Order: sequence, then structure tokens, then C-alpha cells
Amino acid sequence: MSAARLRLWCSGVVQGVGFRPLVHRLAAELQLVGEVENVAGAVRLELQGERRSLELLLRRLPEELQPPGALEPLAPEWLPPFVPAPPGLRIAAASAQPLGAGLIAPALAADLAPCPTCLAELHDPANRRHRYPFISCSQCGPRYSIATAEAYARAHTSLAGFRLCALCQKEFDDPTDRRFHAETIGCPACGPQLRWQGAGGGGGDPLGAALALLAAGGILALQGVGGFQLLVAASNGAAVARLRQRKQRPAKPLALLVADLEAIAPLVELSELERLQLQHPAAPIVLLRLRPDQRQPFAGVAPGSAALGVMLPASPLHQLLATGFGRPLVATSGNRSGEPLCLEPAEALNRLAGIADGFLLHNRPIVRRLDDSVLQVIEGRPVLLRRARGYAPQALALQAPPGTALALGGDLKSAPALALGGRVWLAPLLGDLAGPLPQQLLSEGLEQLLERPGPGLAALACDGHPGYASHQLAAVAALRLGLPLQLVQHHRAHGLAVAAEHDLPLPLLVWACDGLGYGEPAEASGHRLWGGELLWLTPSGAERWACLRPFPLPGGERAMAEPRRAALGLLAAAGPEALGHPGAACCRAAFSPGDWQLLLQAIASGCNSPLCSSTGRLFDAAASLLDLCQRSSFEGEAGLLLEGLALQAPPPQVAPMPLLPAAGLELGWLDWQPLLHSLLNAGVAPQESAACFHASLAAGLASAAAEAAGRLGATTVLLAGGCFQNRLLLELTATALRGGGLVPRWAEQLPSNDGGLAIGQLWAALADLPITK
Repeated sequence: MSAARLRLWCSGVVQGVGFRPLVHRLAAELQLVGEVENVAGAVRLELQGERRSLELLLRRLPEELQPPGALEPLAPEWLPPFVPAPPGLRIAAASAQPLGAGLIAPALAADLAPCPTCLAELHDPANRRHRYPFISCSQCGPRYSIATAEAYARAHTSLAGFRLCALCQKEFDDPTDRRFHAETIGCPACGPQLRWQGAGGGGGDPLGAALALLAAGGILALQGVGGFQLLVAASNGAAVARLRQRKQRPAKPLALLVADLEAIAPLVELSELERLQLQHPAAPIVLLRLRPDQRQPFAGVAPGSAALGVMLPASPLHQLLATGFGRPLVATSGNRSGEPLCLEPAEALNRLAGIADGFLLHNRPIVRRLDDSVLQVIEGRPVLLRRARGYAPQALALQAPPGTALALGGDLKSAPALALGGRVWLAPLLGDLAGPLPQQLLSEGLEQLLERPGPGLAALACDGHPGYASHQLAAVAALRLGLPLQLVQHHRAHGLAVAAEHDLPLPLLVWACDGLGYGEPAEASGHRLWGGELLWLTPSGAERWACLRPFPLPGGERAMAEPRRAALGLLAAAGPEALGHPGAACCRAAFSPGDWQLLLQAIASGCNSPLCSSTGRLFDAAASLLDLCQRSSFEGEAGLLLEGLALQAPPPQVAPMPLLPAAGLELGWLDWQPLLHSLLNAGVAPQESAACFHASLAAGLASAAAEAAGRLGATTVLLAGGCFQNRLLLELTATALRGGGLVPRWAEQLPSNDGGLAIGQLWAALADLPITK
């Protein structure tokens, strides 16, 4: 057999997952020589030896690469061998290409929770890394959060300043060692160290000081994986209340950190799939429903919710804290409500000074902010609600149409997306663009992507709302670069995102249900604030077939945070009888008599009382009428409380939601008035009213979809938008659709909220690009 040389460009999740050590092991076994090098976006192999051995390497590489590593299809390039042959095997990394804001890093791996082997070493008194908070290997540890540049290499991370000791260097250089070329390697002698800042000084034991603070009911600021977190004992109601007061987060659910699932299993419904998701290397927060006979076991942690958000340790430091404390801990973002995560110790000591009682710090810099990811299991499938640490920056498991495009998403839950070479990357959640820091991060990330070598962008896409910061940023960039700018209607983008994930060809029906989105011009639709739209998605756009019956929002934007205003608008639209109904007493009591009359006059005159067809605002109105929430402290609070209450009731009666004729709509308005009457029925328990609301809305959505599907010949209905984060609504709607012979589909690896909006925008932009060969 003759000698040959193989050149191979390996794409996928191939950096920071032990891919180069795997290639080195296989090449040594097959007596191959040459080089394996991390480069920006890929790994380059240049290997030489017997042709048969090289072909065997090609077969074995995809088979033996372990998760989370993932290899794209290979395209081998066969070349004449070098004479003389290279002297051996060499592992290398290309020169640095700075990542900056790093929204998209095509070859880098996500941050991974400690693997079982590292955990065993962490707890082994005989191991030299016993209780070392930064233990890691080629299969686990920080990756994206510490990367300063591509290609992946220790010198291109925030560990660059930590020089390896002799023992660690020996492991790093030994092809038979499991830490061979593990770039995050370190030990107590040469790696990062903990530091305590707070009362008591720690006595030389920062971890011990932190645990003592938690045991005493104090609030701990922890320098975590993608930023700071705030921790308290979950069972200490006073400590939780103090955290909420200081953090200015009065009601939004807090996540629980547990050392193992046995601490939480008796309280929640825990399926095998949920257990597997909790144990996944991404270490997400998983929403677990409480057992039917179980009330919220931790006072103040998740008030009114039917679920607990639970996560296992995302790092060895979290593991040591959780096992050392021995009971569930609250672990929430290290910031005041509405502010970005604190990233650096100096920043945390300043911004969290009035919140935390002590600080557990370390000297390994965090390069970029990453929130915890959140998911729930629906009908036996994991559904992401927030895609960040543990998942980003890896490519999505979907195939994009040809072309290179960038979409900026929306202003809420900003998460841009890039399509390149048939692959798609969704950036980790940036947060809401209301503040200057998220806008700055988005601007810097956009500039970096525009300057990236390789195929240039063919189009930019964004939401059609001209007031969005993302829209304005995209418009300026498109004008400067001479790129086409694709403005994508909000709810069309929601639907296209679900179609893209499931690789479904158009045309398709979609119910897009969310808070508020910018609709088509008022002349065509009668109102511009949408949020409950039945659309027929076609390759050329979206035809609107039905929507929720519009109702006014007195005060406009203020109504988004005040469910009482949505309820008042609903009552006013229903007429004088509803406004004076005894069942509306809770809503009336939420206003002073003067404000009530003033807002009714505003509605009557159309002054700052725009019409909307929003499902989210309909949830708000129901929560107000049941006196669950008159002013919300976080987005979706009313819906969460309504769902929690509904799950306490037996199967409900269903109020009809007829379709009313409406100009410009094939089917018309889905009428909520019978549903409103059921909510006003004072003789019904609130739990039953909440359950009736969910069941009736689901039945109404399914009935309208079935009517449209019958006329259009459709068989599939997409369920898109943030309201379908409500598991009860989604499950009831899916069941009702199946009862009508239709197939429901919803977002799973994408958030159904605006965090997945950019994917739909990408598909719209790519479909409009000219086809070139």
C-alpha cells in the first residue's frame, strides 16, 4: 500500500472537547505523522502515512468522538506525501483572532459542568486535586466564558497567566493521560485560587467562610461561571425575603441549587428525562412541577408557581458549596433587578455592596456574561426557555438555506443569529436592550461579525418595529455596508422559527401568541399591536386569517406592567354591564374612583388607549379579575400565577370562543366575551376560573386553527410565541389540535419567546436572497 497525505478541515464542536487528543491517539495507533491544529472555526489535520491507515482514521473519527463533541461531514483532500516525512505528531493552535464581545464563535464549545471522573477526584482525599474548586479535564470545565480569542488554546483564554507546575505539565504532555492537552488544566499549586471578602476574613479558608455565612442566613455573592450569582439558604424564609428586598426582585421565581436530586425528589414530579436533563453537562435550570399534594416548600422562592426551577452544580466550586451546605440553596443572578450580571470582582464589590453580606471571589477572569440556561420537559421532550450557559455558542441542530445572513432578533430577550455555510448559530441571551450595556454588547458583537474573515454577509434582518434599538442598529449597519435590510414582521418571525427548527416547508398555519408585537399598518388591520394571530405562512409572507378580538390598553405602554389596565380595557370593550358587574370588583378596587373614570374617558376618546389582540394581555386581564396580580414586577408574572392556580383545579368546564366576522380577516375575531363572563362569575372558585380560562383559550385556538386548516388543506399547526412557555396552555392546545386531526409543532431547541425570534428573521432573509451558483 502506498503512502499518502491527508488534509482535513474538521468543523462542528471540535475545540475544547478533546478532539485533538483523540486525533493524536488514533494517529499514533495507526502510525501516522503530521500535525493537528486548532484554527478559527475548525481543526486542521495534515497527516501522512499508509493510505489504508488514513482511510481508517476517517472512519473512526466520527465514531469515537464523544459528546459534547460533534463533527460535521468530512471532505478529505488527498495529496502527495512529503519527502522526507514529518518527524512525528504535533498538536498546535493557530495565531489568535480576538473574540471581543464574541456573540458567535463557530468552533468553540460551551461551558460544561464537571464530569463524573473529575467529581470523583474532587471528593477523593488521596487525589492531589481533592477539593480543588477549579478541577477540569478535556471533557469538562469552562470554555466559552473564558475564551479571549479563537482558535481554542490555553494562551487564548483567561488562564493564559497561570503557568503550569511540573506535575500538571507532565499530564498535559502525556498522550496516555486523560488531561493530555486539556487547556484548562491546573491544580492547587499552579491554578486559580479562591479569595474571601467579608466579615470574619475567612481564616485562610474562603470556602469555609462562605458556608458559615450561608448557615447564618447571610447573602453570598459568588463569582460563578458566566458572572456573579447571589446565594442564600432556600429554607430560610427571612434570608430569602431579605434577598428579594435588596435585589429589588419582589416576586419572580428564584432557582434552587442542589448537590444531588435526592434533596428535591420528594417534592416534585421528576421523570427520567427531567433527571437526565438535570444531569446534562450543560447543567441547565429545569422547571419541575410540584407534586399535586405539595404546596411551595420554600417560603418566598417561587410564590404562586406550580413549579420549582432546579439545577445541579455547574462547576466544581458550585459542587463544593452545595455539598458543603447540605441543603438546597437559592442561586440567582448577581445584580439588581433589571441590571446586567456583574462580571468582575471590582464591579461586584461596588454594585452588590448593598445586597451581599460576603463575597467568594477567585482570580480566573470571566470574559463574557452568561446567564443560566432554563428548560422544561413538555410531552416527553426538552424545551428550552433560555439558551445561554452550557448551550451557546454551539451551532443549532438545523440546516439553513444557502446564503450568509445575520439577524438581530428583538429588543426583549435579545439573541442575534448567524447563518453561514448551511449552519446556524444563535448567540447566548444578551438580555433586554433597554439599558446601555446590552446595546453596547450587541453593537460590538455586530461589528466583530461584520469584520470576520470569510464569506461576507449578504443580508441583515431585524424586527419591523422602528422604535427597537436592534432595528435602528441594523438599519445603520445595512446603510453603511450597502447590504439589503430585511424587515420581518414579529409574528411571522415567530412562526418561521418553529418551521425552521422542524425543517417544515411552507405554507404552514401558525398561532402566534405573545405579549405585544408590531403588526402590519393600521389601515390594513385596524390595530397595530398584535399578539394573538392565526397566520398562513407562505414563501412570500404571512396572510392573517384570525386574531383575538381587539380590546384597548388604557395608558398604552404602562398597561404592559399593570394587568389592571388590561382588565379595564377588556371590561370597557365588553360594555357597561361588564364594567359594573360584581365579578369585576377586584379590578375596580385596584384604581381610585378618579383614575377609573379618567381611564374610561381616555378609552372612549381613544386617547393613549391603543387596541391590541395580545394573548399575553388577555392573561393579564384574567389575572387582574381573579385578583392574582394588579401590578406585575416581571414579564409574564400574571400568566405564571394564573397557570399555578389553574393546576389546583379538576378538569374544568369550557366556555365557547366563537369567531366573529371582521374586515380583512378570512375567519374574523376569536371572541373572548363568553370567557370574560365565566371569569366574572362570582359563584365559581378562582382555581376553577383559572382552569376554565386555560381550557377555553386552548379550545378556541384549536377550533379556529381547524377551521382554517379545513379551508386551506393544512395538516400541521405551529404554536409560536412567548405565551406557549405556559406548559398548561401548550399541552391543552396540542391535545385539542390532535383531537381535530391536526399535528401541532412548537419550539424545542429554540426559546418560543423573543429569544428565538432571530431564527425566523434569518429564514425570511435567506428566502429572499437571490439564488447563485
